[in-house]
Amino acid sequence: MAGDIDLVVSDIDGTLVTPDKTITPRAAAAVAALRAAGARFTLVSSRPPRGMAAIARALDVALPFAAFNGGAIVSAELEPLRRISLPPDPARQALAVLEAHGVSAWVFDGADWLITDPHGPRVGLEQRTVGFDPLVVSRLDQRLDAVGKIVGVSDDHARLADAEAAVREALGPAGSASRSQAYYLDITPCGADKGSAVLALCARLGVDPARTAVIGDMANDVAMFQVAGLSVAMGQAPAAVQAEALAVTAANTAEGFARAVEEIILPRIG
Repeated sequence: MAGDIDLVVSDIDGTLVTPDKTITPRAAAAVAALRAAGARFTLVSSRPPRGMAAIARALDVALPFAAFNGGAIVSAELEPLRRISLPPDPARQALAVLEAHGVSAWVFDGADWLITDPHGPRVGLEQRTVGFDPLVVSRLDQRLDAVGKIVGVSDDHARLADAEAAVREALGPAGSASRSQAYYLDITPCGADKGSAVLALCARLGVDPARTAVIGDMANDVAMFQVAGLSVAMGQAPAAVQAEALAVTAANTAEGFARAVEEIILPRIG
């Protein structure tokens, strides 16, 4: 039915940007087309707030957006509007489980990205992704007072899957663990997920979640699929993620974001 979408919320990595972390001209034009049609547009990501800032500026996002899988909501000027932190004890538990499984760990504590090994897996990729350098520390457990996200990093996907199950068991209701990429395990506070982020954004903007469309590609996006009126999975998303969405678009290597907007969302905007 035409005219039933007022807000579009998009994931960034694996969705809005290509694998080399760029926004294509067609994707930028699709965002402009949403606004021209009368819909609003914003972002939700596992990235830290300042790691989203360049994308938000490039697309002229003036609305609040959600970082850390929903653990932080900030204004377009990066002013904090909501913040949920992982308490120190669960954070220590998560770090201990990752270490026991031989998985590298990072800590994001708001402004800073903390690592112990600057030559560890995916450090260079993350630097290019978030647009700032990590802070190298001797121990991660010395700065756990304001943890927005812990990331387990491994190119051994089976090892990371084992660590994911163990982290979930160790944390119980104190936190959540889900993949933002096949090689990243995001560990966030209880109540910090993309579903809660979309609901919070809708409440702040005065939009009915049923009149919201969301686009994503990984397990951490399923929570927002479950609360939005229209959910679109990327074509390269795992089958289990695609099964949770109401529609599937092309991959992010084939203009999947732009095609989702052009073919699925715009026809439903009055």
